[in-house]
Parts: sequence; structure tokens; C-alpha cells
Amino acid sequence: MKKIEAIIRRERLGTVRRALASVGYPGLTVYEVRGHGQQKGRIWADDGILEFLPKMKLDTVVRDADVEKVLNSIIGAGRTGNIGDGKIFISSIEEVIRLRTGERGDGAL
Repeated sequence: MKKIEAIIRRERLGTVRRALASVGYPGLTVYEVRGHGQQKGRIWADDGILEFLPKMKLDTVVRDADVEKVLNSIIGAGRTGNIGDGKIFISSIEEVIRLRTGERGDGAL
């Protein structure tokens, strides 16, 4: 299993969420976050220069066999081709346990 963390533009959240649901992954955790990349995120705002840009962070855990399908969905729905589209991080998950039933592994997803 892999954990996929995607930092995307706020306005792309709905599109990415629908794309994930269409490939069988409707479950995700969403956070409002702020940050910047190599460009330092400097844009003009009403009260001066904004250095940490607002973004959305999505977390989901997927079966190993579905990683490419999920990545392609996020990339296809999240990419605008402009600076600031975001990043995707992938890490290994050792175990998943469904609290309600005690079920473990892929079945707990």
C-alpha cells in the first residue's frame, strides 16, 4: 500500500476529488495549508506581499496496483501547466486497520 499526499491549487480540489472518485478512490482527507516552493510564493495581496500561498493537501492510501491510476487522475485533474500547480509525495504504508471491524490490510481501505 502507498500513501499519496498531493498539494494542489485550491480551485482544483473539486476536479481532483471527482477524478479520484471516478477511479474508485472517493475516500480522502483534505487540509487547508499554506506554503511555497522554489519561487518563494511572493504575490501581491491587499495588505502587502503574501509569502505563503494557500493550497489544499489531499491524503489517500491506495493499493500498490492502483498507484499509477490514482497518480494519473490527480495529475490530469490538478495540472494547469502554470507555476504553483503543486507536488505529489508517495510513501509506503506498512499496515491499515479499520477501527470499526478490526479488519487489516487492503480490505481495510
